[in-house]
Amino acid sequence: MKKLIFILLLTGSIQGIYAQKAEKKDKFSPNTPLFEELTDVKKNTDKFNLYLNMQGSFDAHFRDGFQEGDFNMHQLRIEAKGNINNWLSYRYRQRLNRSNDANGMIDNLPTSIDYAGIGIQLNEQFSLFAGKQCAAYGGFEFDLNPIDVYQYCDMIDYMSNFMTGLNVGYNITPDQQLNLQILNSRNDSFDSTYGITEDTEGNVPDLKSGKMPLVYTLNWNGNFNNMFKTRWSTSIMNEAKNHNMYYYAIGNELNLGKWNAFVDFMYSKEDIDRKGIITSIVGHQGGHNVFDTGYLSVVAKCNYRFLPKWNAFVKGMYETASVTKASEGVEKGNYRTSWGYLAGIEFYPMETNLHFFVTYVGRCYDFASRAKALGQTDYTTNRVSVGFIWQMPVF
Repeated sequence: MKKLIFILLLTGSIQGIYAQKAEKKDKFSPNTPLFEELTDVKKNTDKFNLYLNMQGSFDAHFRDGFQEGDFNMHQLRIEAKGNINNWLSYRYRQRLNRSNDANGMIDNLPTSIDYAGIGIQLNEQFSLFAGKQCAAYGGFEFDLNPIDVYQYCDMIDYMSNFMTGLNVGYNITPDQQLNLQILNSRNDSFDSTYGITEDTEGNVPDLKSGKMPLVYTLNWNGNFNNMFKTRWSTSIMNEAKNHNMYYYAIGNELNLGKWNAFVDFMYSKEDIDRKGIITSIVGHQGGHNVFDTGYLSVVAKCNYRFLPKWNAFVKGMYETASVTKASEGVEKGNYRTSWGYLAGIEFYPMETNLHFFVTYVGRCYDFASRAKALGQTDYTTNRVSVGFIWQMPVF
């Protein structure tokens, strides 16, 4: 009899809990941590926050007609961050769909790790962040969470963006900030990064790693009444002994209520072809052994939140890849011009964070006559994607 009463009480308790869960089911917010939803316990601390960043879609690819359709988890990152007290914080983020091999890495960290470091607030004006972090290169698209980008321009796609070092932040005013950042200039060894060996004629470039393979960046983040914002930067990177890369980015954003738009201008002048695009066009064997290259990118995007839960956007990209100084077997001038064009609609069922999308991505690559003489031909690619984006709050 006692067992029967116990079972009835247990059953009633379970039904009561289920009823409470069912009643609250419709109140679920995508910004509420799953921990709170599952336990009904309010998280009252900012010392630990855990997120799962996701972008997944079904993609239909076209090039000279339909190629293939597939499901793809483009972005999958786990992220933990928090404020231990009023002066100490931390951040950790790792890509779950990238190799975790740290062998040969100069900072002993795999490239799957984006962030692994601590922040120190020295006072109201000065702050530090030490550890692996994103380079403060400037530009608004570069500053976005990767899950919110449907297609990067080639400039960002081919860059090394997450490296280890130190960032010093200085708040000129609450709305104006300067960052001075010093990072490793690469993740891997010099030989692995540039892969420079002898060419087809047996010649080996006389290149050696510098004693201080670092990148130095000065960044300005400005905010003018939340209507106009800036992300400007200038960087110098040591690629090898007596060889540097110079990178400039100017990002401007305009916010007009339902309308939001930004334009990013980026230019990279490289003593050694760090990105490797020109090297692949010229067809040199033996790694990134083309010298004096220049890359220009202009990216513009406009968002229109025409309804509280609906957003439409268009985006354009213009890029060039050039040789700035002739060398043996490599002519000076532009080698490739590319365009990118995107459009899409996003639906936010709960207004923020979680959203579903339909987007079109087109890329067009036009090669100059000097590149066509080397066997390159123009081509166009297209993609239609249907999917979701969510920074899922776990805790």
